Amino acid sequence: MSKYNSSHYQDLTNLDQWLYYLENLHSTEIDLGLSRVGKVAERLAINLNFAKVITVAGTNGKGTTCAFIENALLNSKELASPRGVAVYSSPHIERFNERLRINKQDVEDQALINAFKRIEVAREDISLSYYEYTTLAALLVLMEAMPSFIILEVGLGGRLDATNIIDADIAVITTIDLDHQSFLGNDRESIGFEKAGIMRQEQDIVIGDTNAPKSVINHANELHKNQVNRIFLRDQDFIVQNTQPHWNWKTKQTQLTELKAPHIPRDNVATALMVLEKLNLTLTPDFVNEVIAKTKVAGRTELIKQKGLCDVILDVGHNPQATRYLAGYLKQIKEQANYQNIYAVVAMLGDKDISASLESLKDDIDFWYTGALSVPRAATKETMASKLALFTNSVNCFDNVDEAFRMANKQANSSDLILVFGSFFTVSKIRAQLTIS
Repeated sequence: MSKYNSSHYQDLTNLDQWLYYLENLHSTEIDLGLSRVGKVAERLAINLNFAKVITVAGTNGKGTTCAFIENALLNSKELASPRGVAVYSSPHIERFNERLRINKQDVEDQALINAFKRIEVAREDISLSYYEYTTLAALLVLMEAMPSFIILEVGLGGRLDATNIIDADIAVITTIDLDHQSFLGNDRESIGFEKAGIMRQEQDIVIGDTNAPKSVINHANELHKNQVNRIFLRDQDFIVQNTQPHWNWKTKQTQLTELKAPHIPRDNVATALMVLEKLNLTLTPDFVNEVIAKTKVAGRTELIKQKGLCDVILDVGHNPQATRYLAGYLKQIKEQANYQNIYAVVAMLGDKDISASLESLKDDIDFWYTGALSVPRAATKETMASKLALFTNSVNCFDNVDEAFRMANKQANSSDLILVFGSFFTVSKIRAQLTIS
């Protein structure tokens, strides 16, 4: 049942009021399932058949994979279209409007409000979660804009995620690891099964995990048992070769050499390239290197150079797989930039594997700063401090993550580096305080 009387929506005049209304509309924050959102989508006649649709699921790497595909399509003269390219993703870092961008422009408030009003009328007595409601709104906006390409980043899981009401042309699985276990299962096989739920028959499937769970491979094979050349698997159908300082990427029909190091994880670039080949985009080293240079994503190993102060890296990583990647990245960048000390500012949600996520970085961080986030699911400062104390004596604990960052920024020298990580909420809080050039 709704917490609010739905007639109240007529008094809502701006986006912030609408978002507050939606936050309090449903009984729970996360409520997986397609029955409710599917019924409302049917009433709204949701249909994206005018576009080529790519759906991207996985534990990590979804946002950067989507961004690389987006930039490649927008910079390709071969596939250039006046209708352009749209990306739907979540969560946002600073503004809700970031969740839907068309031709790199965030959606405007009024377009969202108009969509919300249509949904409010159509849903009648059906209660929708915040995410279901806002996903439907994005789909309505896309139906108005009619871009040529739509890239949908799956939220939580895949099989029961609201984006899965759409039948995509290409399904992408980035990586599978432990996260959201209370919803998806306690092992990679169970989580892989949920992610694989975005797959369809008569659809190309790209799997970027270098060690994909059997549940993913088996589901893909079952769907395509009477078809050939529809499943594209990392290290089998598309291969990455290390040739320091460059790297190569190849398939049966394409070979790219002397590719530059990307700003985002290379594995996600490799997966995106396979998607682009299946979209019949001609790939050359020059073109790919151009896209690599242009693809930077906020909050994903995002380097901020503060004037007169130390550098800051922002990363939304919040699970063990993500922090293992961060550990390798820090070793590389510390050597390249000759940073003296690395300060970590971290705050996480309480339902994450905090211990394993932090432990991945124990050999790379010199000084730890932590505090709480001001969201319901946040881990307390005491919890964060106790987890850190298991492997370090250098724990500085504050009431909130803002204070933790301010003190780290004050105590670090200009030759040091601050890593801010642990959650989208953490990065959002700190990024808003920095000058982004």
